[in-house]
Amino acid sequence: MTSWAGRTAVEIAAAVREKRVTPREVVAEHLARIDRLDGRIGAFRTVRAEAALAEADEVAARGDLAELPLAGVPVAVKDNLAVRGESVRNGSAATPDTPAGRDHETVARLRAAGAVVVGLTNVPELCVFGTTEGVHGTARNPWDPRRSAGGSSGGSAAAVAAGMVPVALGNDGMGSLRIPAANCGLVTIKPGHGVIPAGISEGDWFGMSENGPLATTVEDARLMFTVLAGQEPARREEPAARRIAVSLRSPLAGVAVSRPYATAAREAAEVLMKAGHQVRRADPPYPASLGVTALAHWTAGTAVDARGLDRRFLTRRTRVHAAIGRRCEHSVAGGAARERLRGRLEPFFGEYDVLLTPALARRSPQAAPWHQRGWLRNVLANSAYSPLTPPWNLTGWPAMAVPFGTLPSGAPCSVQLVGRPGSEGELLDLAQQLQDRRPWPRIAPLEGTEAAGG
Repeated sequence: MTSWAGRTAVEIAAAVREKRVTPREVVAEHLARIDRLDGRIGAFRTVRAEAALAEADEVAARGDLAELPLAGVPVAVKDNLAVRGESVRNGSAATPDTPAGRDHETVARLRAAGAVVVGLTNVPELCVFGTTEGVHGTARNPWDPRRSAGGSSGGSAAAVAAGMVPVALGNDGMGSLRIPAANCGLVTIKPGHGVIPAGISEGDWFGMSENGPLATTVEDARLMFTVLAGQEPARREEPAARRIAVSLRSPLAGVAVSRPYATAAREAAEVLMKAGHQVRRADPPYPASLGVTALAHWTAGTAVDARGLDRRFLTRRTRVHAAIGRRCEHSVAGGAARERLRGRLEPFFGEYDVLLTPALARRSPQAAPWHQRGWLRNVLANSAYSPLTPPWNLTGWPAMAVPFGTLPSGAPCSVQLVGRPGSEGELLDLAQQLQDRRPWPRIAPLEGTEAAGG
């Protein structure tokens, strides 16, 4: 009997289109895996078992089944995006438990492409922090369940890394796709501004938040990206020789990159150099004020999202974050600081096509009740391990996390690729070269070799 849990989205969709398996069979198998494993991992806030099976049957009955790019593919959706008939809790006890009347545009695009939504995934309250825990559960890294899956798309990343779904939908306001992808050994791309519909909470964190895919392969990430962006499937191409800058420097003063992540970036640079690219060590001219700019935008986005919620039901760390952000809203609203940062970094990307960095500075914190801890302790923990992602939300330029190498614990390591506006396809092509030359294990071995994947 063929097992479909642990297969890629590309493989599943092809089998469904060719009627080698039904959408119901695929979805049922993934639901059974969720039932077996999620008690240990905490990926899902809610699982839509009956609704997903009914929707799988609807996909099977579609007249255009043979043309659907995601035919019968189970997907998980981050719990800050609307799924028709389900509440959007955004990780909080302060949000209403009211079913959404319609799908978010990205969810609608996935469903139009034949995907089946099996559940909504856990997030930290209001998607603020780089670890995922709170009143709805704690998302753990399937490769090392003692540690956080990361955040804020931690539940979505954990679901994919555990093989509970082949792909998931998340979003990224300061690294919220790339951080959990890097922790969990996944591929993700934060698109540039305007490529994929945003519409995340109120104002997309002043235009910094973007929706994107989480996947175990570049092929799956590319497939989901094209569906979300409303593009025709792109043909895989070997990229032309690119000028690639490699930087091991943290953009945040006082935070150093640990040896495993620095080593991963160096070795990825060697792989790309052998693939024919021009690779040089060069650091972007990050301004000394970058940390202050990032903190102002990060807190101000939360202040907007918390507006209208009963603060009595918000955790202390969220209340403090929003209170600081209220003082910053006016200064960040005009976008002047972001424009200055773009102006400072644009000459660097005139000299280089792509920037390669470590994805993180160190492994994620322990899976713990961080929502019960103080604001400063959370901010310091987040900043110490994930300082390399925020600059590219502030600029609005595309950035990827790509698995590369292994941590001493055996969990995956990861690198980041950053490009100019419009370079999403180029970044995916480079990521494909890394995957082809240095393949990674796709699924955490939670049930032995059966889940390990090729």
